[in-house]
Amino acid sequence: MILVTGSTGFIGRKFIEKLEENSLEYRLLLPPGAVSGKLPKGKNYDIVLSSMEDGGNLRAAFNQVDTVFHLAGVEKEGMKADLKQFEIHNLEAFTEIARQAGVKRFYYLSHLGADKNSAYGLLKAKGLGEEVVRKSGLPYTIFRSSILFGEDDHFTQSIARLIRKFIGFFFLPGEGQVLLQPLWVDDFVTSLIWSMDMPGMLNRIIEVGGPEQLSYREIAELVGQAMGRNTKFLNISPVQYSFFTQMVENNMKDPPVNVYWMDYLAENRTTALDSMSRIFEINPARMKLKLTHLKGK
Repeated sequence: MILVTGSTGFIGRKFIEKLEENSLEYRLLLPPGAVSGKLPKGKNYDIVLSSMEDGGNLRAAFNQVDTVFHLAGVEKEGMKADLKQFEIHNLEAFTEIARQAGVKRFYYLSHLGADKNSAYGLLKAKGLGEEVVRKSGLPYTIFRSSILFGEDDHFTQSIARLIRKFIGFFFLPGEGQVLLQPLWVDDFVTSLIWSMDMPGMLNRIIEVGGPEQLSYREIAELVGQAMGRNTKFLNISPVQYSFFTQMVENNMKDPPVNVYWMDYLAENRTTALDSMSRIFEINPARMKLKLTHLKGK
């Protein structure tokens, strides 16, 4: 039995579709108040509702579970997110219950650039979360992924919303030359599924990324082209860009970016270009070919 957190999110929804395709038995751990309507239709799900602070319900969720995919995250909440609570304290309690339940494999989703000594809040929190998992006593696999994209994602949809919102210009931090390595979400969740049958993945940190390293400006251009827009750029300093993301978060009900957006763009977030083909024998899709979900946006 596989226990999945974060199943109503962008990555989680794609992941449970793959679990279904592979006829794998799984259970969903959802926080109270989660919108289960976001899950793929046509399936009666095995669901346990529990917060990460509710030890009793969490223990019930682990009944007959041997594998955990911890895909949940809180950075989309922006300034409301308590990264320290979620990525450290809650994770410590969660992994301890998993260890007591005899879980044989614990997967943790991290980011390229994660480092407990990072100056950037999100990357520091993920680095500390990795340390919690490594010290938990559980057999683990940590995936450090590059930016993931696909239909209903946060990344390309946010860029598209910024292009629509600020019709005159698209703001870039600095020259917009920070390098990212976008990875199509279907390729990523396939690698998660396949890794379960790969003994060499145990107790390792795996870095994965797409087949090309693109600057943030190039990515914004690709998104604009997919939308049928001719994007104009305005370069502002990283400090000004940080103020811009704060302004957007504070003044929009459903902001396309928040204070952690700059953490994505603060430094190059890349890994070996052959990571997916070398480790999983997957030839990942190029970004330009997988942006049809933006057409007409």
